[in-house]
Amino acid sequence: MSLIYKVTDSQKGKTSRDTDVFQGTFLKVVKDTKIVMSVVFDSEDPAFSSEMIQTWYLETVSEGTRVTLICEYVPKGIRKEDHDIGLNSTLENLARFVER
Repeated sequence: MSLIYKVTDSQKGKTSRDTDVFQGTFLKVVKDTKIVMSVVFDSEDPAFSSEMIQTWYLETVSEGTRVTLICEYVPKGIRKEDHDIGLNSTLENLARFVER
């Protein structure tokens, strides 16, 4: 998958200036409750090229579905502030998509 986005002076892509390319592999899918996947960024910089594990928890709530995302083994080159911004943006985009 490729993610292309606007960058600021303090941010840059892991693959190129405005792009993150990564390979994702589903490790476990539990219907309606959990998705576990391996994510490896395509980067020449070893600070970004290690494997990250994402676990997506899905919980039924009165408003719909609560999605909680836990990331383990985040590559050391990804600053926590940037990672939080990216994850929040991903969850906001998901919410907009499913609420249409």
